[in-house]
Amino acid sequence: MAIEIRPVPIPERAGAEGWELFARVTAVSSAIDVAGYGRAEFAFPAEEDLPHWHDPEQIKHLFAALDGDRVVGRLAAWAPTEAPDNANAFVQVLPEEQGRGIGSLLHQRLLELAAEQRYVKMVTWAVSPDAPGERITAPTGFGSIPRDNREVRFLLDRGWRVEQVERASRFALPGDPELLARLRADAEARAAGYRLHTWAGFTPERLRDGMAELMERMTTDAPSAGLEEPAETWDAARIVDNDTRLDDSPATMLATAVEHVATGRLAGMTRLRVPDDPARPAWQWDTIVRREDRGHRLGMLLKIANLDALAERFPGRPSVITWNAEENRHMLDVNEAIGFEPIGYEGAWRRDLA
Repeated sequence: MAIEIRPVPIPERAGAEGWELFARVTAVSSAIDVAGYGRAEFAFPAEEDLPHWHDPEQIKHLFAALDGDRVVGRLAAWAPTEAPDNANAFVQVLPEEQGRGIGSLLHQRLLELAAEQRYVKMVTWAVSPDAPGERITAPTGFGSIPRDNREVRFLLDRGWRVEQVERASRFALPGDPELLARLRADAEARAAGYRLHTWAGFTPERLRDGMAELMERMTTDAPSAGLEEPAETWDAARIVDNDTRLDDSPATMLATAVEHVATGRLAGMTRLRVPDDPARPAWQWDTIVRREDRGHRLGMLLKIANLDALAERFPGRPSVITWNAEENRHMLDVNEAIGFEPIGYEGAWRRDLA
């Protein structure tokens, strides 16, 4: 039977029209991560993915590869409204269906979409399990991936190039309480003149402007090697909209920000996405410290304060999962000191179209 590539409408909410197909397409992405990292905890429900597809600041496209009634692959692409010619794109095929040419069909549809949307650049990430043989080193000089892996050969053959390697790390909760207390005390001693704010769910009104500035910094200050990710514009209204969408899913955002007391300016923040299901891991989202405020152990203080809040407010979670660019040595040093351990690597790839 011929493979059909079909657009997937985004349902308004879980259980609404189109939900069954959307959920099966989301399951493809979960299966790829579970197989790539070899860990069942990388599976995630479609209910948690849905809010991202309702982001008004992104132009999104989703396609299913169907073999009869079976979803065997997916194509996802999105670009910010501020830079609609810069897209993130994912071509994914169920592990048991690979080798049938489905990926090639999806990639061809991606190129057609790119022409329709006038993309000039696309970026993707692909988990690359360790394997023997020749390796490709990132242009940053930090990290490498096996050249002979299927996903690596697939992307190389279609004109993509590696720009960065990211490390996935896992922190087994609750960690070493004595170590965490010692690290927090040391960080607090170095952070005189700063104070912490922690909350779950909606960002407190007085912190929204500061959080908006930090979210903008995430798009300009975070290491992105040669990916050249476009800058984003954030304000308090976008913070509220983002919080509202994310609140409509079975997970809670747990955030800690640090304020420079003398100026009232937020100097940094970190966020964990905590599923309602206590058997699932918490996911590290953004962590950033303003360049002007670095050198005070604020990254360490933020991370541990949020982990302490996680233990207090959401006890019993098995772990925290995070990703960091291999060249982001400062944050990796923080994570390693806390007790995060590497569990896998992803290549960050770029393809120019103009």
